[in-house]
Amino acid sequence: MIIPTQDIRNSPDPDISGSYFAIKRARQAAVDLAIQTNTAIVTTVNGKIVRIPAAELIKQRQLTP
Repeated sequence: MIIPTQDIRNSPDPDISGSYFAIKRARQAAVDLAIQTNTAIVTTVNGKIVRIPAAELIKQRQLTP
């Protein structure tokens, strides 16, 4: 897998540059839903696939200013 080295927010294409914020909103919606339904989300952290349970998501949210 090739990881892009350029920040997509700097793309001249407004659809591509706007997708960064859409992805952030989608992630937040997934976290909200996981907390509401007491389920986990599956994501990558430092290239590893990890499962984060709702309890951990709640802790992370409380620590975020």
